[in-house]
Amino acid sequence: IMSVKAFELVPAVEREQVMGEKVRINIECIECCGKHLYLGTNDCFIHHFLLEEHTTAKGKLAYNVQKLLHKYLGLKKPVAELKAASALERLIVLCDSSITVVDMVTLEPVPTGGTKLKGVTAFCINENPVTGDAFCVEMAVVLARRRAVQICTVHEDRVQMLKEVTTPEQPCALSLDGYNICLALSTQYMILNYSTGTSQDLFPYDCEERKPIVKRIGREEFLLAAPGGLGMFANAEGISQHAPVSWSESVIAAAVCFPYVVALDEGFVTVHSMLDQQLKQTLSFRDGHLLQDFEGKVVLASSKAVYILVPLPLERQIQDLLASHRVEEALTLTEAAQRNIPKEKYQILHKRILQQAGFIQFGQLQFLEAKEHFRKGQLDVRELIALYPLLLPASSSFTRCHPPLHEFADLNHLTQGDQEKVQRFKRFLISYLHEVRSSDSANGFHEDVDTALLKLYAETGHESLLDLLASDNACVLADSAPWLEKHHKYFALGLLYHYNGQDSAALQMWVKIVNGDLQDSTRPDLFEYVVDFLSFCSNLDLVWRHADWALQKDQKIGVQIFTKRFTSEEKTGQLNPDDVITYLQNHSQALLLYLEHLVLEKRLQKEKYHTHLAVLYAERVLGLISRPSATDDQLSAARQKLQRLLKESNLYRVQLLLGKIQDSELLLLERATLHGKSEEHDKALHILVHQLKDSAAAEEYCSWASATHDQFYRQNLFHQLLSVYLDPDVPGGAQTVAAVDLLNRNADVFDAVRVLKLLPEEWSLPLLRPFLCGALRASVHARCTSQVAVGLARAQNLQLQHDRLKYRGGPILVSEKKGCQLCHNTFSEPDCACLPGGTPVHIHCWTNAGVAPVPHTRGEG
Repeated sequence: IMSVKAFELVPAVEREQVMGEKVRINIECIECCGKHLYLGTNDCFIHHFLLEEHTTAKGKLAYNVQKLLHKYLGLKKPVAELKAASALERLIVLCDSSITVVDMVTLEPVPTGGTKLKGVTAFCINENPVTGDAFCVEMAVVLARRRAVQICTVHEDRVQMLKEVTTPEQPCALSLDGYNICLALSTQYMILNYSTGTSQDLFPYDCEERKPIVKRIGREEFLLAAPGGLGMFANAEGISQHAPVSWSESVIAAAVCFPYVVALDEGFVTVHSMLDQQLKQTLSFRDGHLLQDFEGKVVLASSKAVYILVPLPLERQIQDLLASHRVEEALTLTEAAQRNIPKEKYQILHKRILQQAGFIQFGQLQFLEAKEHFRKGQLDVRELIALYPLLLPASSSFTRCHPPLHEFADLNHLTQGDQEKVQRFKRFLISYLHEVRSSDSANGFHEDVDTALLKLYAETGHESLLDLLASDNACVLADSAPWLEKHHKYFALGLLYHYNGQDSAALQMWVKIVNGDLQDSTRPDLFEYVVDFLSFCSNLDLVWRHADWALQKDQKIGVQIFTKRFTSEEKTGQLNPDDVITYLQNHSQALLLYLEHLVLEKRLQKEKYHTHLAVLYAERVLGLISRPSATDDQLSAARQKLQRLLKESNLYRVQLLLGKIQDSELLLLERATLHGKSEEHDKALHILVHQLKDSAAAEEYCSWASATHDQFYRQNLFHQLLSVYLDPDVPGGAQTVAAVDLLNRNADVFDAVRVLKLLPEEWSLPLLRPFLCGALRASVHARCTSQVAVGLARAQNLQLQHDRLKYRGGPILVSEKKGCQLCHNTFSEPDCACLPGGTPVHIHCWTNAGVAPVPHTRGEG
């Protein structure tokens, strides 16, 4: 059974090499140190072999075995255990319940002084020694019928016992790491620290029912055979850092070759992953009874022969998992491989595995997972684009990775003609390229990314096509233009031309769409867009070339080519208004709109523009008057524009306009305004009062005409209007009611004394009561105001006199013996200035020092 081929079983020592002609010889124990393999047999022999690795013609690992020596120990008992002490070149042997030490090369016994270890049932070497002596080996020994463990050191010439640690029960098996002893007692497992004396019970186990397994697998970590067919992990604190693996109830030996746990039972070798606790491989192996790992090498033995479990390279295992689409297992194994692979090599491997995993999930339509793996694996996005036919530009230098990251030829091979899948793959690529484009992942190949994105947007009708072309992009024009044309994206093609500096081609394309020569409904307001484009276009030749086309289409919109752009007076290199006005002579509506733009919006202060606009307004009004079909609303709107300009502007030629409208009896109000601009108020008021007979208009005229002048000018203008009302020599005589209303509404404007002199004596006072009351109130207010002003002036004068007296104070004494505080020279004349506090200083010193001004004084002395 195999879900992952993690190991291969390779023969190492054949049956004949161990027993020769003897039939009853069995292997009892094994030890491996580098290339040296030692076997202990049941006939009290130690066999020494040299293992040489080599690769077969098929690329598989094999071993050449050379038997160097075999040695009889003379005890007629099986050799129960062998442990190598390579630093001492010694082999520690357990045989007939006694520990002896032999030379690793000659296998001859080495005389040792010190403690004699007899009655030993088990021992183990401390692979994490605590003594710090490189030329001794620490070991723990279990003695028969003793509830204790002896801690010993083996030196080149002696064995020395350091400590005896008592245990609750008779130990059956043990393993040692640093100060921590992991023990299998008769009824339970426990961990004991022989330095501190602390212990931790782990879980119960019946040693009489089944052989215990206690295996050190790393620093302060052990593997134990637990009830229920479980392989349990425990550290020095009794905590499991890995989940248990479920192996056979009849496991007799176990070893760890990270990230796998290898277990041996009566008929099989099983391989479980420490990462996900799943069974990965099962090898049939009969009569096995020994399984140990030596520095990463897993050695397996039956009673007659020895085999090596050779781990396959992790890279090959990962590729096998990927080939069977087991992505998560492959990624888990890849992360575990980090501890066995150099950092730089691992980084390269990890990225590639992530990319491969991404393509597998991509093919399974698991797009979210694929995107994440592509991102973490820093995929060259062109590997993905290359799957989509024709998306990469012809100028791209990209070639696919070798060996390939996936098994797909292209998108057609992947989807087998399923159009729904095709669209899903395209939507994914659009999403992924959009993210790549906004990150640093596209550095170095923006042209490939942007061109592919443009093609996808075009063929799928994606709304982001215009955003791409309107922003900074690297789309290849030679590839993109035919693609946009093929998919009838003519407006987008114009944007592409514009981005590449080909404004003439862009305008040509858009004009064809507006004229109906090409069909593209992307922008219903394309005409307005083209006009707006021309209004900001810096190529004036293009502007003039297309302006007439725009004005022929719609003068009101077309004139925005000129009204939206800066004038030459505002920004150099722009259109001159005089040139535009000349050009627009044949487009009356556009000319009017352009002049309105210059005068009313831009507020250009040029007489010719104001006069031209006023003339056009007047001609428009006169034309409507002469046209029978014109409506009152049209005439009223036109007159309002004319009247507004006549009132607000001071730059037009008044006499020219008066000549234009002089003969029209309907434009009396406009004539009055023009007379007002010429300071001919009598003529204006005569028109308003006697011809139009509109007292409200006359009063409004006075307010308008005096708005920018002082109160005296305003008063005179209102008195002039009053005189017109009271003139008895005009047809119809004096307009008494209008005069009374004028006075009563504007009492604060008139000089009451002058008014009373003008009024006829027969007028009654009640008629003028509002005026008189207002005039009296204004007079009283003015008198009170003047009194307040006089009072304030007096108070200010008094304060100034007080301040002057305060500064003058008493006499200031100066003499030729008294020095100036600023220059320390004496005074030669009585004129001086005073600092605050009355200290005299020279006037020129005070001026140069810039201190607070204090009135000059003449000193006494």
